[in-house]
Amino acid sequence: MERKVIVGRKSLISIFIFTLLVGVIVCQAARSIAEAQSAKKPVAVLETTAAAAVLLEPVTNQAVFEKEANKQLPMASVTKLMTLLIAIEAVDQNKVELTDQVVTSENAWEMGGSQIYLEPGEEMSLLEMLTAIGLQSANDASVAVAEHISGSEEAFVEAMNNKAKDLGLVNTNFVNCHGLTAENHYTSAYDLAIILKEGLKYPLFRKITAMKESDLRGGAFKLWNTNKLLWWYDGADAGKTGWTEKSNYCLASSAERDGLRMICVVLGTVEPRSHFRESMKIMDYGFARYKAVHIADQGTVAGTVKVGKGQAEQVDVLTADKVMVVTPKGEDKGFETNIELPGQIDAPVLKGQELGVYVVTKGGQEVLRVKLVAGSNVPKATMLQQMKRVLDNVY
Repeated sequence: MERKVIVGRKSLISIFIFTLLVGVIVCQAARSIAEAQSAKKPVAVLETTAAAAVLLEPVTNQAVFEKEANKQLPMASVTKLMTLLIAIEAVDQNKVELTDQVVTSENAWEMGGSQIYLEPGEEMSLLEMLTAIGLQSANDASVAVAEHISGSEEAFVEAMNNKAKDLGLVNTNFVNCHGLTAENHYTSAYDLAIILKEGLKYPLFRKITAMKESDLRGGAFKLWNTNKLLWWYDGADAGKTGWTEKSNYCLASSAERDGLRMICVVLGTVEPRSHFRESMKIMDYGFARYKAVHIADQGTVAGTVKVGKGQAEQVDVLTADKVMVVTPKGEDKGFETNIELPGQIDAPVLKGQELGVYVVTKGGQEVLRVKLVAGSNVPKATMLQQMKRVLDNVY
């Protein structure tokens, strides 16, 4: 009897050990499978229904989020960001005046799609035309402005493509100035973000794209901005919408909060208003995760440099751009700065002349470099002035 009991106990122990080993093997196998599946299908940080999208921080050109950002796609009326940019640069260079009367041609009158129903021979000021382009996405006004500035739409489009090359855009080609569907007319989400960034350098561009409404023809025609983010999204201050059957819904937009600007571009969203929904979602992602570390404003006096043989003995040195670092929240400490300037330079010195750099580092690694420029002109001193200065120093 005692032997049977011992054998029974051994059997139970053996069964227990076997069950335990099987359990361990099953758990390990399940874990391996789960890890393999996880490796194959990583959890997406952010998803969008847009065919292509990018969220750009424009100071550092950091892409905070991107999806097919360099894919060549049609962009419909978002084309007009470049149309506005070329026109406003022409104003800035005094090639045209905002008070110029722009005459509507037969070619401009024939344009379909979004328009302000210009009649052949009808005149409006250039400012009114630009406002109609920015708010109402007016195709007829776009062609009229192009012809007024460059003589023909074709010449204006050439200027658009030349500007794209100057900006280093390799996935953009314009065929017209309005964005109606045309073969070989395309851009990318990233390229559009750079175009919007460039436009924001001009106060007139910012003013027009931020306007919610305006009047034409003495109040007989009301313009409403098609960019609804100006109403719906905190900090939104610029942008342009677009839609055609080929491009679907598109939007390039900009918003600023607490000194941090984000530029968002979505191309090819299918549902009505989905370009607004997707843009707000992507913007939320950026503002929730990143922070602007402000160090110095553009134009801040960073030091002085002695000037030899000049009418002034020294010149103030200014920051050419904002000195600002964008960093994930929680990583905004530990930045150090260093100003690199020559001990002396000889006159003449030109205002805006690069004299040094403002360097920002963290943990010994450079994270930002901003040019330092002369704040004023310092002409070369005459021989008489130099002799007087020598005598003053002696006596």
